[in-house]
Amino acid sequence: MNTDPFNTLIWFLFWLLLLLPIISPTYSYQRLKAARMKLLQIMERKYGYRFVTLIHRQEKIGMLGIPIYRFIDVDDSEAVIRAIRQTPREQPIALILHTPGGMVLAAAQIAMALKRHPSKKIVIVPHYAMSGGTLIALAADEIWMDPNAVLGPLDPQLGVEQGFYAPAPSIVKVANLKGKDASDKLLLMADVAEKAMSEVKEMIVNLVEDRLGREKAEEIADILTSGKWTHDYPITFYEARKLGLPVKDEIPEEVYQLMDLYPQAPINRPGVDYVPHPIIPHHPSPRGNTK
Repeated sequence: MNTDPFNTLIWFLFWLLLLLPIISPTYSYQRLKAARMKLLQIMERKYGYRFVTLIHRQEKIGMLGIPIYRFIDVDDSEAVIRAIRQTPREQPIALILHTPGGMVLAAAQIAMALKRHPSKKIVIVPHYAMSGGTLIALAADEIWMDPNAVLGPLDPQLGVEQGFYAPAPSIVKVANLKGKDASDKLLLMADVAEKAMSEVKEMIVNLVEDRLGREKAEEIADILTSGKWTHDYPITFYEARKLGLPVKDEIPEEVYQLMDLYPQAPINRPGVDYVPHPIIPHHPSPRGNTK
């Protein structure tokens, strides 16, 4: 049977164009993943740390490039704890954090596992580590932050209604203001809120007491959980230093290169453009202003 080569080519191109949108995102992700592993290996050889990443972006990794929304969950805690467990006891760990936060349970598991590692632990924050990310950072011996990076408060957030979360300190405050006029539901929520605040405070104290002492640990726990700030308040490098946290404003240049390998999905990219420079400038700390 004779087959027209032109028709065969047309059909081949048709199927190729049909499959390309499905294959391309997966192939691109695999290339990104390989580049990340290569850079992590270079960093480990250069600095001697076991580098682990906990980076939450919205990446095109689905079959059709559907963005995946990320936050700290039990899958993360399982993976990070596995990495910590597989790290030799004598090798220091560097955990690179970029996260809006997530489940207290998962963040607490990671923090406690990191705390128990017998060698030096550092957490590197190139941009932000809010909420549960801050809890994990407190487990480290040192927190390396970009001068423009931020941490966040640790006031527990409780679900009040479908899709609406309220800070535990505010729930307790409103219940106290209402007094005898408070509804049973509000009183119940206030009871849970007080327990949640107490639990997070105790967790913070356990993470930092051995380095900062009991009194300082309780002071930091009160500030971070009391509702002094809104939950998205940015605790800067300089505020973290004033609180007494072991922060350092130097980050290896390779960390910024690594962050470029965790791109946002194009549909979510902001309208920011600039001519890239091959050398990432170092921003010296205005140390005279931090005393």
